[in-house]
Amino acid sequence: MALKGRQPNMVEASHMADVVELGCIVCLNKGFSNPAEIHHTQGKTKPNAHLKILPLCFEHHRKGGDKEPISRHPYKKRFEEAYGTEKELLKQVEELLKEQEKYGYLDDLPF
Repeated sequence: MALKGRQPNMVEASHMADVVELGCIVCLNKGFSNPAEIHHTQGKTKPNAHLKILPLCFEHHRKGGDKEPISRHPYKKRFEEAYGTEKELLKQVEELLKEQEKYGYLDDLPF
């Protein structure tokens, strides 16, 4: 069974890479870092769907847990009650990306 959606274009693919590099937004808000995978908040077929994405670790994205860590799939309501709405998290991701763009990557500093 093929996944529905279209392949991201170059701009979308670059954005997706930048978002993944942030690490899981939920874990980040809890004070630690975990590698992230992409969660599409609007599905994968709508225009700009590849730009409306959240970085979530496996546990917060699709592991399926209904207790901490709460998984977005299939527990959207419980996830949003615990961690914020997808809209709120998207806004935070955009702000973090703008901050990174403005100040550059601190990891590249020699000290």
